[in-house]
Amino acid sequence: MKIETPFTKMMNIQYPIIGAPMFLVSNADMVVAISEAGGIGTVPSLNYRPEEKFVEALKEIKSRTKKPIGVNIIVNKSNTRAPKDLKACLDNGVELFITSLGSPKEVIQEAHKQGAKVICDVINLEHAKKVQDMGADGVIAVGAGAGGHAGPISPIVLISWLQKKLDIPVIAAGGIADGATMASMLTLGASAVSVGTRFIASKEAKIEQSYKDAVVNSSPEDIVMTTRLSGTPAAVIRTPYIEKMGLDLPWYLKILKDQKMTKKYIVPLIHFLGSKALEEAATGPSWKTVWSAGQSVGLIDDILSCEEIVQKLVREYDECLKNAPQLK
Repeated sequence: MKIETPFTKMMNIQYPIIGAPMFLVSNADMVVAISEAGGIGTVPSLNYRPEEKFVEALKEIKSRTKKPIGVNIIVNKSNTRAPKDLKACLDNGVELFITSLGSPKEVIQEAHKQGAKVICDVINLEHAKKVQDMGADGVIAVGAGAGGHAGPISPIVLISWLQKKLDIPVIAAGGIADGATMASMLTLGASAVSVGTRFIASKEAKIEQSYKDAVVNSSPEDIVMTTRLSGTPAAVIRTPYIEKMGLDLPWYLKILKDQKMTKKYIVPLIHFLGSKALEEAATGPSWKTVWSAGQSVGLIDDILSCEEIVQKLVREYDECLKNAPQLK
């Protein structure tokens, strides 16, 4: 049994489900489990530090599954590891690259030499057309409600809009955590769904239990946008620490970030400070509870294995289509 779309054909996978690459959450066990279950598991290269650990992780993943896997590379200038991580991925046969926060040109050129595919995070048509012109194999349309760096446009509009204007597959991200939300996106013309928050509440996620519990117990109204982590709006669960910290950058960082002369120094600093706060919260007991998540927390009621999550998505997707009101 499979769900066939242009993306599943391109990647030779059973289901159009990407386990989204989540900073500090995604790991080797999750990638293997999601790919083995028929989707495609992915991980950010920066989840492994130093770089040698990333190479070890790739070798481990590739020894445990023959199915395609993906890696997220941040192509922002602040990520000095990008060229080395790209080489490590290509040396170890990674089939899919997801790029974010910058120009994917180099990744596309190098990946295509080895037959790998590249899909790029976008939040609007302008950026989507740019990466299509560069040769991207698809875009991930990150709509309002997504975890992490979410765009401002409703996914219902964003998917329909991009899908009509582009010639490459459009993947939906934001608000997808069950079969009904998956069906809604594929019905709009999405070629796959990128699911993040649902996989935070998984048995394989090696994060604080309190983080998983927060995902299960939160409602969509508990998700707030903060610029404190990277300078661009990111979705997190509202906690007492987030309330205390505030959602905006301090005025002095805002001024320095907006000045041409200081921007290139300040942006990497904001990224660094934000990623440190996330790391402390996700991986150890900390009073700094900075938990990245999307509005789909409201659709998550339990902690399951990654395989069970994929099976449940597919089962509910099928039921949703069968039960949809038909034309009589």
